[in-house]
Amino acid sequence: MSKKEEKTNVMRMLDKAGVAYTAHSYAHGDGAIDGAAVAAKLGQDPARVFKTLVTQGASRNFYVFVIPVLAELDLKKAARAVGEKSVAMLHVADLLKTTGYVRGGCSPLGMKKPFRTVIDDSALACPTLCVSAGKIGFQVELAPKDLIAQARAAAAPLTV
Repeated sequence: MSKKEEKTNVMRMLDKAGVAYTAHSYAHGDGAIDGAAVAAKLGQDPARVFKTLVTQGASRNFYVFVIPVLAELDLKKAARAVGEKSVAMLHVADLLKTTGYVRGGCSPLGMKKPFRTVIDDSALACPTLCVSAGKIGFQVELAPKDLIAQARAAAAPLTV
């Protein structure tokens, strides 16, 4: 970590819960904050770097899906996983007011309100995975079971 161990709220939350994690930071001044770029900057296998996507269901409820950065969310599978008729991606303009996070810094942990969260079942095969630490330039690497426990998430097949 740089700048005297800068901590995000997600890291403080994990510390408080006694969850083991490794903090990673990356340069983002070049504007490349998409998942593939982040995985490359961290020197991580993209299959172990996960992105956080926020959707809204037909019921108007919000849902969070966590999938590998190179994968595409299958909206039908996502809807099925949360018992909705359909879900649609949340518009990026609504992300901050809904979650407290900006695009590129959205974490499944520490959102303004707890939303039902589902993690792609491919995560279960990973010894550890990386997710955003809640701020652009920061990631946390932790065991899938710890992420599932902290996010009160379920696991299901979610990708195309």
